[in-house]
Amino acid sequence: MAYETKRAPCGSWTTASEGVVARGFDGLRPVHGFAFSRLSAGDATATELAAHLGVTQQAASRLVDEMVRKGYVERQPHPHDARARLLVLTERGRACTRAAEEAAGDAVLPWVERLGEGQVRALAAQLLALAPGGPVRPIW
Repeated sequence: MAYETKRAPCGSWTTASEGVVARGFDGLRPVHGFAFSRLSAGDATATELAAHLGVTQQAASRLVDEMVRKGYVERQPHPHDARARLLVLTERGRACTRAAEEAAGDAVLPWVERLGEGQVRALAAQLLALAPGGPVRPIW
């Protein structure tokens, strides 16, 4: 099967990243998006975040420190484990997550214009069917 490579793809992760920056959130890398994805589903410990990201606990702790410094996450006492801290998105973190969702939607608009909404929804369903089970995480 041959693929045309002369044209740039319609919409891309780069476009989504640019959309997040345009909405006032800069200094973020793709790993932040994977972390936001996990934390927007519910509070987590650094250990749970590390497992979700497929990184060491030390790497996750460094990422959390950075996200706390940037105002996206705060640490709160764990209600059932005095040794653990829950990672909770701040209002800035939730706003960034919303901005990323909006930017991702904007990034696929050219696909919708070219293929139609029905085909884009079908494509999304097909891609989900191909994806392995479990959390979507980066490939390091």
